[in-house]
Amino acid sequence: MSKTNHLELKPFDASDYLDSEDTIAEYLTAALENPDPDAFLVAVRDVAKAQGISNVAASAGLGRESLYKALKPGAHPRFDTVRRLIEALGVRLDIAAPHSN
Repeated sequence: MSKTNHLELKPFDASDYLDSEDTIAEYLTAALENPDPDAFLVAVRDVAKAQGISNVAASAGLGRESLYKALKPGAHPRFDTVRRLIEALGVRLDIAAPHSN
């Protein structure tokens, strides 16, 4: 006899937890460390969702549909688009030399 547990769990949505600048920065940093380029696009999309897609799109000078298109997995957005999105999200990208041991 097999018992089925019918939990009514809502699917995980990272945007539900991106509620501070520090959390957002850590989330995006972790996504950049992932070798899969789609990981960063998904993370940017999650942050945009947390902050309001329409607001982020307007701040970046994009339409909502253009934003969704730029952030879908497999997309290859232009660097200028990514730069404007990062600025609209209220974060910045920093480049640092790797730590030597």
